Amino acid sequence: MLSHNHPLGNKKFSESDILLTKKFAEAGQVLDILMLNHVVLAAEGYVSIADEGLLPQIKMR
Repeated sequence: MLSHNHPLGNKKFSESDILLTKKFAEAGQVLDILMLNHVVLAAEGYVSIADEGLLPQIKMR
């Protein structure tokens, strides 16, 4: 599981967040580690890449 914060409060995943998640998921596959989620924390809450339905797409090569 990955997590990081967006100090300016934006709870939306950026393209770089999605790319980073994909790279970690691919590295995890090499090591036989399953990527469960990536969460962005902001002042007003959080957003989960799994809840957004993006994680299954990221696991695909």
